[in-house]
Amino acid sequence: MLELRIAGRDFGQPVLGEIFATVEKGDRICLLGPSGIGKTTLLNAIAGLDKTIPQEAVIGRDKLRVGYLFQEHRLLPWRTLSANLQLAGATPQEAENHLASVGLKGYGHYLPDQLSLGMARRAALARCLAVKPDLLLLDEPFASLDPVMAGELKTLIAGILDANPSMAMICVTHDGGDAEILANRLWYLDGKPARLQWDDVVGEAGLIDGLLGRLRRLELADS
Repeated sequence: MLELRIAGRDFGQPVLGEIFATVEKGDRICLLGPSGIGKTTLLNAIAGLDKTIPQEAVIGRDKLRVGYLFQEHRLLPWRTLSANLQLAGATPQEAENHLASVGLKGYGHYLPDQLSLGMARRAALARCLAVKPDLLLLDEPFASLDPVMAGELKTLIAGILDANPSMAMICVTHDGGDAEILANRLWYLDGKPARLQWDDVVGEAGLIDGLLGRLRRLELADS
């Protein structure tokens, strides 16, 4: 589905080292690592937003529909939710259906600024669904949400993935609990420059925190 052959990325100094990995249909990857290590940089490279990364470094992306849920909702503030989704390719009825699927039935005529942060993020998720994505990219989707709203959004995303088993997901997060709910595969990014220190399927439920503890101890030992 997708093959990464990224030689590196620097912003005056190296940030990402060599990244070699594959993403298959149905992969539900949580990408973890220390703050500022380059997780969003890697996600942007995968999405094709970083034009310094050669196209041939992300093989197969040109054949995929990609939905990207940013940390900010990035909805056009002067357009209604329905109009935002229609700009992403949905028909008016599909826009209403997608909004209903994220718990925003009847909100199509609302403007983004009339929504709470949690509702705006769900509306942005609906816009992602409007492109009928093969690959869903999520950049810290639960940041700044209270525990109740974050829990509701996790359950919602898990349900969407369950309903679309061939859809792949890469979710940047700092919380191993998110991976417990969403992931069937774990990436751990660390190092200077950053490389994938772990890339494997998720084992038994409840083991992720222990694995992350070991990876973080190694990180501290190497610093």
